Amino acid sequence: MNRRFRALTLDDLDRLPAGCEGCVFWQSTVLAERRCGSVCDSEAQAEWYRRVSQEWGDCGRVAVEDDEILGFVKYAPSGYFPQARTFAAAPTDPQVPLIACLHIAPEARNLGLGTLLLRATLRDLTQRGERKVEAFAIARRPESFEEAPMPGIEFLLRNGFTVSRPDPLYPLLQLELRTLVTWAENLEAVLDSLKLPVRVPERVPTPW
Repeated sequence: MNRRFRALTLDDLDRLPAGCEGCVFWQSTVLAERRCGSVCDSEAQAEWYRRVSQEWGDCGRVAVEDDEILGFVKYAPSGYFPQARTFAAAPTDPQVPLIACLHIAPEARNLGLGTLLLRATLRDLTQRGERKVEAFAIARRPESFEEAPMPGIEFLLRNGFTVSRPDPLYPLLQLELRTLVTWAENLEAVLDSLKLPVRVPERVPTPW
């Protein structure tokens, strides 16, 4: 077993959780249903990734176990996410990084992996000299976060974010990165210690 955090790559896009493969919700320019997979275009997603990577750099992190994706987070300056402008609490500075998506595989949920992925993101942004990061939040708890294109507000508040632009449905939160203490813990070691359920190997029919 080998668990680690690494940058989101172009090859990862086709292996993201259901609803995220080919999803260009945040990249779409017209008002879209606030749901993962409401706008899908695999080619546009790949082209967006190439452009952001060339112009700004790595735009996400994944947590993997033996190269199987346990969870991922996507982020970039909000100017690369046109859908952000359709929100009532839209960002005012397109240069500030926006955390657009954070999803965990079903078998890895409720074990702290979301917090570790967020911290890996904050570590990356801090090392790149960013001063703050923003994220939309869901103010009213949905039945399921599985198709939610942004985290819940409780999760972000618990991790140090504060509300910068209020809204009853989708407030914009921010975190000042310069106020963070350097991450002393080894995030990879914590990831490796998570007690995830044992995966059952796929059964192969036995020839008679």
